[in-house]
Amino acid sequence: MNVPANCKYSEDHEWIRVESGNVAYVGITDYAQGELGELVYIEVDTVGSTVDAGAIFGTVEAVKTTSDLFLPVKAKILEFNSEVGDSGDPSLVNSDPYGAGWIVKVEVADLADLNGLMDAAAYQKHIA
Repeated sequence: MNVPANCKYSEDHEWIRVESGNVAYVGITDYAQGELGELVYIEVDTVGSTVDAGAIFGTVEAVKTTSDLFLPVKAKILEFNSEVGDSGDPSLVNSDPYGAGWIVKVEVADLADLNGLMDAAAYQKHIA
């Protein structure tokens, strides 16, 4: 199970990785994509909106189920990854959940909110 140390994790199996300043990338964890199975569609209709921590920012659809996506911290949704969107390949989330399979780019409202999330070791215990 891949759990990169440079990410923070939510109990809902989303990860967030700050890239520069307060800009970060968000996706679902390797564990989550494995539980969902092959993803066939991802919808994010919150680009341009500020979404509260724990609120739904989109959905992922797998062959057998649909699951909501929850934002780990309050942030403005800057971009939906077109590589996994309508014209792209949602299965990138399955093959590379922490790389090409990121779902949204966000502007974090308060970086201190990241302190409330799990680090890699805590997340590994959470999914054990």
